[in-house]
Amino acid sequence: MSTEPSAGERLAAALRRSPIYVDPSLESALPPAERRALLAKLQKAPAPTFILLVPLVKGGTWNDADQLATVVQSRLGSKGIYITLRDDPNDVAAREFGVEHQARRAAWAATLDDRLRDAPLSAKLSRTLDLIIAGTGEQEYRRISAEIDRRYRSRNPSPRTAPGEDSGTGLTLPLAAGGAAVAAVAALLIWRRRRVPAVRHSEVLLSRNVLATAARASEDQLREQAAHEVVTFGEVLDDVTVTGERASELMTRALDAYQAAGKVLDSATGVPDLAGTLVLVDQGRDALASAQSVTEGGAEHPPTPLCFFNPLHGDGPVPVTWRPLGSRRSLDVKACRTCAKAVRAKRTPATLMDGDTPYFEAESVWAETGYGHLRQDLIARLQRGER
Repeated sequence: MSTEPSAGERLAAALRRSPIYVDPSLESALPPAERRALLAKLQKAPAPTFILLVPLVKGGTWNDADQLATVVQSRLGSKGIYITLRDDPNDVAAREFGVEHQARRAAWAATLDDRLRDAPLSAKLSRTLDLIIAGTGEQEYRRISAEIDRRYRSRNPSPRTAPGEDSGTGLTLPLAAGGAAVAAVAALLIWRRRRVPAVRHSEVLLSRNVLATAARASEDQLREQAAHEVVTFGEVLDDVTVTGERASELMTRALDAYQAAGKVLDSATGVPDLAGTLVLVDQGRDALASAQSVTEGGAEHPPTPLCFFNPLHGDGPVPVTWRPLGSRRSLDVKACRTCAKAVRAKRTPATLMDGDTPYFEAESVWAETGYGHLRQDLIARLQRGER
């Protein structure tokens, strides 16, 4: 029988010697002078506080921040605050055990703060500690969240109709046209939230009718909204507890979708990638809703795919058989009502474009999987770094 200490035990032993542990691969991220400054702040913290900088790698020793903090805390046996990295090694997370000092919100505030967007890791750690010491993590988090919402809403005031559906005036929103992305995203989010059991507070719901803002929308606005949705989903996951084997499996899928969405967003180079980010968040929310239902003794909620031709059109409830131009192979997919109507009338649906090419004709994981319509391994492939 092996007597070698486990990875968690080794990290706990390191924290007994110093409240800051930095993995050798991350030494350059926290130079000695900055480490000393953080040690001085740790002495002022309202509870025992530990900084644990260890890479999080899916399939590795540490999959996510919660797993790392939970295992190390159990080995260390100390109540307190554990500050770790997120999936992005430039962002921080925090978890509390047996204490309550708004640490999780403080870490979110430091991560979301525009002033720290390009700041070194030490600055985000320092800001997190400042908020914990001052007891203002929740207050600052709410301030920053409200500012993000104000920026988005100022660009997207109440419009009158939604993309992918008939408006009563014959107008639809062709996503191939410039400036349509954010409007479609907002509609997608509200339609999906109406279908999926509530997993968030009502104040995060967006207006359904957004067509009037389409002319002012831009790729940058789409990126901002996608980032907002990834962060919001992360907060939802933070607040949910599930029990049982099947619920845990579904929760793992939700977490995998969240991590994949973050990776895609970080390296997104255009609207197809940003649309993919929203698809992943949507798949994660479906899995989370099922996990919650199973935990409460209910049934799973079968996910409804998004429109194959453009996932930003929203739900794709209508099955259609479609043959791409120049292809002998027909595909059985699902589409929104407007795209399904176009296919049945032998017209070209309003397809999401990758540059000048329909996304499904480009060389990408989105084309190969049809945003999840054609293959079921979209999340796994993105976690492996395929694009």
